[in-house]
Amino acid sequence: MKAVILAAGEGTRMRPLTSTRPKVMLPVVNRPVLEHIIISAKDAGIDDFVCVVGYMGDMIREYFGDGGSLGVHIDYVDQKVQLGTAHAISMVRDLIGDRFLVLNGDAIIESSDLRSLVKREEDIVLAVKEIDNPEGYGVVKTRGRRIVEIAEKPEHAIGNLVNAGIYLFSDIIFDAIRETEKSTRGEYEITDSINAMVDGSDIGYSMLDTWIDIGRPWNLLDANEYLLSDIETEILGEIEPYATLKDKIRVGNGTIIRNGSYIIGPAVIGENCDIGPNCFIRPNTSIGDGVRIGNAVEIKNSIVMDGAHIGHLSYAGDSILGSGCNLGAGTKIANLRHDGRNIRVTMKGKSADTGRRKLGVIMGDYVHTGINTSINVGVMMDAGRSTYPGEVVMG
Repeated sequence: MKAVILAAGEGTRMRPLTSTRPKVMLPVVNRPVLEHIIISAKDAGIDDFVCVVGYMGDMIREYFGDGGSLGVHIDYVDQKVQLGTAHAISMVRDLIGDRFLVLNGDAIIESSDLRSLVKREEDIVLAVKEIDNPEGYGVVKTRGRRIVEIAEKPEHAIGNLVNAGIYLFSDIIFDAIRETEKSTRGEYEITDSINAMVDGSDIGYSMLDTWIDIGRPWNLLDANEYLLSDIETEILGEIEPYATLKDKIRVGNGTIIRNGSYIIGPAVIGENCDIGPNCFIRPNTSIGDGVRIGNAVEIKNSIVMDGAHIGHLSYAGDSILGSGCNLGAGTKIANLRHDGRNIRVTMKGKSADTGRRKLGVIMGDYVHTGINTSINVGVMMDAGRSTYPGEVVMG
């Protein structure tokens, strides 16, 4: 069985992080999200993939190639104009067999769930997950073991069982896709194709134990924490004698952890990094390759991407720092409201509840801050922006 991975979208809801890369290439535990998905599918027994790419697709091709480095085979299909999920799936018709798996390239899943899914025998099987807040998702209505309707982002809640965007299809889906018309959003949506088949086809569902949908930037922190919980200690770099490492920590080749550094895992530090002296790295932190972290810096529950520099006397908590960012000495990032309420952010001119009590900054690539910059909670900083010394960034 082959797996089709939908990886063509621009990921506008993930800005500013996707202004310089596709969403599926955002790093979690120092690997692209897409790589985690491929590895899960491989562990479930699938080693043949078709990736539908579009926005910055060359970056995906360059990183994964033919899949040989992961022990799999990958073909690519270009969706030059993103016309929806049904359109994307229609493009792979000549590359797959009579049964195939469809995965979204932006959701963390476990191989055990995929193994359960591919064993099913119905014409169509949807992976579903019960969540507390189904707003913004397709909600699934069931009768017994069958699906009777998918309501795409209903205005009023009709249940808590949502469509995870993971499907097992037989080739009859292509007949339905041919009859599918554009939705009100101007796209050909696979949920419309499935809804058209509910009366005449056997459409079942499979419950997921694990599903982390990366639809907003702060969801990367959820995925990072989850995947870090499963790492094992591996020290390939140099640890100076008066540095302290506790719990599960991975340190890459060419990295030096200088005296006085105190690191509590789970944490991952990439290759060719210079850490310390006298810094404090707290749990659930992923640090990419070529990162410099100076004296008396504290970082917790954050993702620091490749090539970032964090100057001495700085603090970053519950934050995502893009590639090549440079935080001037004394940069401080707030991550907790005084009233203890959930942190809200402004996206596309609208306020959004992150569902998190703690959230620092979401920083695009190559942001530079002047010394003693202070950044308020939930700030989104576009790639390439900079601040003056002593500036206070409120939003």
